[in-house]
Amino acid sequence: MFAERLRRLKQQLTAAGVDFLALVPGPNLVYFTGLRMHLSERPIVALLPANDAPPILIAPAFEVGKASAELAWRTYSYADGTPYQAAFEAAANACDLHGKTIAVEPLGMRMMEWTLLSQAVRQLKHVFATELIAPLRMVKDATEVAKIRQAIALAESAFTRTLGHIRAGMTEREVAGVLMGHLLSAGAQSLLFEPLVQAGPNAANPHAHAGDRPLQRGDLVVIDFGAVVDGYGSDITRTIAIGEPDAEMRAVYEVVKAANAAGRAAARPGATGEAVDRAARAVIESAGYGPSFTHRTGHGLGLEGHEPPYMVRGETTILHPGMTFTVEPGIYLAGKGGVRIEDDVLITAEGSETLTTLTRELIIL
Repeated sequence: MFAERLRRLKQQLTAAGVDFLALVPGPNLVYFTGLRMHLSERPIVALLPANDAPPILIAPAFEVGKASAELAWRTYSYADGTPYQAAFEAAANACDLHGKTIAVEPLGMRMMEWTLLSQAVRQLKHVFATELIAPLRMVKDATEVAKIRQAIALAESAFTRTLGHIRAGMTEREVAGVLMGHLLSAGAQSLLFEPLVQAGPNAANPHAHAGDRPLQRGDLVVIDFGAVVDGYGSDITRTIAIGEPDAEMRAVYEVVKAANAAGRAAARPGATGEAVDRAARAVIESAGYGPSFTHRTGHGLGLEGHEPPYMVRGETTILHPGMTFTVEPGIYLAGKGGVRIEDDVLITAEGSETLTTLTRELIIL
């Protein structure tokens, strides 16, 4: 698996005239090598070459043992209490990094690692790696899709169990705590993010954290949650009601449900992320709530909660079978509340499959 991913990466690097891809611990390193390490105060850099030479790992001495023999890593290490620079210089000299062009993760590479590389490598040139990596990671293989399905099923089960505990008088934070407990007890290896629980007027803020406001009769409650299975995540939002909501918010819910359906229906091979966004947004705009839909319609989903492709205006990436992403339109009314309905979608050869199975009808507790 990793050999094939590295083969495709080498093609990308060679075509772009890039000699190495530099990675720090994170999703890209896991994707291309399977190497799982943590970012800390100790610098770690992997350099994946465009040629057939083995990859390079610069890391603490006690960490290099994680490097798989399958990829025949060239390792350069340092001990705690010794200068990091010596390991970077050893790698630069032994592997002839001088004057080479290195692609870096614009959202991942830290100043510490980049400074150490820049000081060790003479005439270092760099480019951003986003356009080299994204086309490879956007299309998921069958194993990746299976893990996303598992993460969705686990999260949906936890949400369903949580519904039985929610009642008026509980705080948003208490609901989030119950949901987190069910996610972990169901087998999530971790949470994609801390669940968002926003009730009543707080739901007008799409990304507000769960707070101490008690749930009240008539509230709509936005609950956004996700689980991680073997590194791959799910990202789901449902809006529920504590008793019957007022007529306006009930109508808003129906508009968002229709926008969600329109966005999912627009997802097909050959379409663009922009087209999916446009389809969902048109429903909300025609209902008169256009200014109250304040974010994009969705984002890619996989090893990261937010990754390409994005369902947003200006996104011209063509959708292909194997791409996975969210469709999550919302309407947010200051002082009143908000509604968001989020599903996880897979592009198939025939069109698309909605991987989430939870009802989109309003759940009234």
